Amino acid sequence: MKRQDYLVRRKQQIDAQLERHLGPEQPSNRLHTAMRYSVLAPGKRVRPILALAACETVGGNAAEVLPFACAIELIHTYSLIHDDLPAMDDDDLRRGRPTCHKMFGEGIAILAGDALLTDAFRIMAEAALSKGARPKTALRVLSEIAAAAGSRGMVAGQAADMEAERVALDLPMVEYIHVRKTGELLRASIRAGALLGGATPKVLTSLTRYVDFLGLAFQVADDILDEEGVTAVTGKNTGRDRYRRKATFPSVMGLPAAKQRLRELREQALEQIADRGRRAEPLRQILQLIVDRACSPS
Repeated sequence: MKRQDYLVRRKQQIDAQLERHLGPEQPSNRLHTAMRYSVLAPGKRVRPILALAACETVGGNAAEVLPFACAIELIHTYSLIHDDLPAMDDDDLRRGRPTCHKMFGEGIAILAGDALLTDAFRIMAEAALSKGARPKTALRVLSEIAAAAGSRGMVAGQAADMEAERVALDLPMVEYIHVRKTGELLRASIRAGALLGGATPKVLTSLTRYVDFLGLAFQVADDILDEEGVTAVTGKNTGRDRYRRKATFPSVMGLPAAKQRLRELREQALEQIADRGRRAEPLRQILQLIVDRACSPS
């Protein structure tokens, strides 16, 4: 299986479903336009693809996971909209385009994020209530996604990240921030796909360990790209972390050590799915894609 073939095919499938969930363009409705602008901007769709790939790895039906995968992407997009606001990271470029608040103003951007977060839970609830669904499993997945996105997960990480600006931190604190800010939603993505796919407790544990290593690798790679990447590749303004004196892996470890840590995390993640055979190939490909983008940023 060629990496790009799988990722492109799944991205197209997810994008089509996101279009369906968002509905057609409504030029007179600025809120809806802002939501579509942010969600449908060019993105890798790593989180929803992880959910689908995890389901396939355990032999499940990916169609059952698709609504939850799309909901996770809406939650992720809401977090990006809010993260870019002047009161937070104050960025004016995301996914190669002006950020939501630059296009529509801060008020509409805040409300677009609020609406996407709320709609994500509507989509998951509707899926849980649909014919043929397993309500108990769907409710467990919904609960895990809510916990990952909330005050003990992604939001906690964002708050800690803001409070850590211009403060000297050690490596454990940097990991604490990014396990929550980045890792929790990635973890929920894998676990959603695995649970809906019928994973055994043993396999679920292995996949969770895989994604914990992947989550850290994702953030280390992102930090490396902010240091030496180019905007045309990353779709974001680079050098922002250093300018804002944010706590990053390169700032604490140094760039060479961060790259070595990235390679170690890749190997640790691969060990967790070594016995899953060909079904886990998409998970290996996603991991390699994350590592490749940081190792060859230009």
